[in-house]
Amino acid sequence: MPETLPQELADALVGIQRLVRRRLRSGMTMPRMRGAEVELLRLVENRPGIGISDAARELHLAGNSVSTLVNQLAKDGFLIRETDPADRRAARLRLTDAASERLRDWQRRRAALIGRNVSRLDGTDREALRAALPALRRLADTLHEEAEES
Repeated sequence: MPETLPQELADALVGIQRLVRRRLRSGMTMPRMRGAEVELLRLVENRPGIGISDAARELHLAGNSVSTLVNQLAKDGFLIRETDPADRRAARLRLTDAASERLRDWQRRRAALIGRNVSRLDGTDREALRAALPALRRLADTLHEEAEES
């Protein structure tokens, strides 16, 4: 009998992510951002001053795609693009206050949504999810490492 864990896990993770995105979108009053835009903002939040080429590598996107995202997010008032003092041809990225607030709001609403639904599970299921977190983080690390190698 073939191993079904990889497919079942992938399906569960994709399904959860899709439902979380849909639920969070339904309560938004501002224009929706594309997934790549949010990923770039989250990366800049975690690594202020990151350059466009490093962001492209980290997100596994083409440099011109990230440059397009940066231009749009800067135009929309979510990113500040500064000249790198060490290399005047390069840019360094920082979040605006509006972007920081939007990310905080999204994180707050996501935590509340997940928290409400986790609390509806019985104690055994909540503990199983807690116990699975280290393995899920290691899985994410191996996926990241494999992407870096290719």
